[in-house]
Amino acid sequence: MAIKVLIPLASGGEELEAVTMINLFRRAGFTVVCAGLGAELQPVKCARGTLLVPDATLAQALGEEYDLVALPGGQPGADNLRKDARIGDLVRRQVESGRWLAAICAAPMVLGEAGVLAGRQATSFPGCLDALKLPGVKFVDEPVVVDGKVVTSKGPGTAMDFALILIELLAGIATRRKVEAGLQRG
Repeated sequence: MAIKVLIPLASGGEELEAVTMINLFRRAGFTVVCAGLGAELQPVKCARGTLLVPDATLAQALGEEYDLVALPGGQPGADNLRKDARIGDLVRRQVESGRWLAAICAAPMVLGEAGVLAGRQATSFPGCLDALKLPGVKFVDEPVVVDGKVVTSKGPGTAMDFALILIELLAGIATRRKVEAGLQRG
């Protein structure tokens, strides 16, 4: 079974997180769809000025189901994801359907505002979840936190571990090891 992943790309998102996920997921053999939030297919300018070219618009991508929806963080990218009602709906549908959902850096705020972190453990870039004062969310100061099928991570420095853990969760330890071996991490 081919694993299908959606990565929404918002203006001002953290490119290190987005590109790390895209690269590692594709190394794992996943089908990755990067979707820009705009009405037209155009490059998305990230937080550090890098331009990423999406595969589709979010409107086009929403016609499919995904095994994993993974949200890059960064600012103002996470706020741009939060402001898009389609993202909130997508996040809720993903959890309701029992499929995987992941967010890194400031993007766990999107999950919190969508109501899918209640009763869960989660992490984020320091202070992001605390600022929302979400009832029922237990903040855990760890690089990556897995709670059911919701996975959160702290930030750019944890992006590779985040992506590798997601690969292991979706495709197994052998696929993770194969991808990791090619990275020459140590």
